[in-house]
Amino acid sequence: MENLTSLIHLFVTIFLSGFAMFMGVPAITDVTMLAICPGQDECSLAIYLTGCQQAIIGLGAMIITPLIGNLSDEYGRKALLTLPMTVSIIPLVILAYSMETNFFYAYFVIRTLTAMVSEGSINCLALAYVADKIPDVNRASAFGILGGIASAAFVCGTLAARFLSTTSTFQVAAFMSILAAVYMRIFLKESLPNGDDIRQPILKGEQDVIRSDSDLENTRQVFKRIPSVGDLIFLTKNSVPFSQAALVSFFNSLAEGGLLASLLYFLKARFPLQQKPVC
Repeated sequence: MENLTSLIHLFVTIFLSGFAMFMGVPAITDVTMLAICPGQDECSLAIYLTGCQQAIIGLGAMIITPLIGNLSDEYGRKALLTLPMTVSIIPLVILAYSMETNFFYAYFVIRTLTAMVSEGSINCLALAYVADKIPDVNRASAFGILGGIASAAFVCGTLAARFLSTTSTFQVAAFMSILAAVYMRIFLKESLPNGDDIRQPILKGEQDVIRSDSDLENTRQVFKRIPSVGDLIFLTKNSVPFSQAALVSFFNSLAEGGLLASLLYFLKARFPLQQKPVC
């Protein structure tokens, strides 16, 4: 497992990014309730808005994540990882600056848009980076370590939010998110697919005819770089392992999304503890 040393900077990047993202999860409940239903411990509107946001993010990520993954095969994992890690900073900075109602709605809209890019892409590109660096015989172990790093970030971020005020939580989260992006750009090395024989394009190709000055016709294969909905449907129908994995992932995400949209609001209503100061 000596190849794991090449993943140290990726692990640090994922930990910092996950730490920043998960820090805001417990605190956003109080911010949402304060903006939408001030002075109340129960608010069905907040649950509905959170659920709608999760649904919109999921639909957007379903289209954007394959596009980012496909482009990373061409331009590199680090280059494409820069995009989701950068845009994920913006919503945190908004709430770090102010949590007034207008700023909350700005956060809500921008978070919905940026999460379409960052929600699944960071994990997708991290897994692709590991696959580029680690031989297939050790790949499952490396994936497990990456999952453990993400889980550690979840635990540490949640615990850190417990000891900070709501305002400080988002300020620290914004700082950690910026630190993750800067660290990634400085220390993480670029990675491209290693060209193994098992790698093959999953999108359909098109024939493009090119004429030279001497009117000789040469044919080359041009693969589409932007997957369409038809491409995704084609892949799902023609790859049984992929369709099975996609089905499991769909129901798992459905359960997690439904739980996330309601659990924290239920706990707040069930255990109405004194709210931490927002400043």
